[in-house]
Amino acid sequence: MTSFKDREKGFENKFAHDQEMQFRITARRNRLVGEWAAELMGLTAEETDAYAKAVVQADFEEAGDEDVIRKVLGDLTAAEVDVDDGAIREKLDEMTVEARRQFIESTD
Repeated sequence: MTSFKDREKGFENKFAHDQEMQFRITARRNRLVGEWAAELMGLTAEETDAYAKAVVQADFEEAGDEDVIRKVLGDLTAAEVDVDDGAIREKLDEMTVEARRQFIESTD
């Protein structure tokens, strides 16, 4: 009976670890997208840092990426940067790979 409980506990721990890792990767991805958008808007280094943090915070509004896309698209449009949601989705995909790479390198 204890081996079953041990296995169950092991699966629960792995699930929790995987969820935390995915959360960190997503937050890093959102920061990278925020930095990309800030560069397109011509923000200063301080403004870029604040904006990237705001993009990370925007992801807590609802499940999925729509809240991040809506924020970045709205801000880029307001700054008169010619970009559409498709370009932002592509950048999210690209930055997901980059964030995962950075996360793996930081844990080595």
